[in-house]
Amino acid sequence: MGRASGPGHRRRTYQPMSEINVTPFVDVMLVLLIVFMVTAPLLTVGVPVDLPKTEAKAIAEAEEPLVISVNAEGQIFVQDTEVEIENLVPRLRAITQNKADTRIYLRGDRNIDYGRVMEVMGTVNFAGFSRVALVAELPKRAKNKN
Repeated sequence: MGRASGPGHRRRTYQPMSEINVTPFVDVMLVLLIVFMVTAPLLTVGVPVDLPKTEAKAIAEAEEPLVISVNAEGQIFVQDTEVEIENLVPRLRAITQNKADTRIYLRGDRNIDYGRVMEVMGTVNFAGFSRVALVAELPKRAKNKN
């Protein structure tokens, strides 16, 4: 006397769920977004250089330029890798794949001898790279205006 199995009762069938649960996907994407937001500022050139101040406007570029740094001891770095001046041109040619129109930023410590920065800039220019720019730090009052 338990179950009625007549024509008025239909047997319940289970159908597979056809929707994707996106909640875990959204959670993972938000965590990745936070990780990238925290690590992105740390990915900038890591060579500590005390840049000189300037009143010039900041340059906005779509592509990331190649950065050469000269620290207070006169050591030369391409991005984060130390390079001797004799090996600078072959390293630049290898990185840029011989593209002479590659944008190169030269960062020189304010306490370094001006001649050392000009030696590096002359070496880069003599190698055929014509788009070389010196990088300076904006003064604090100009930073606050932006």
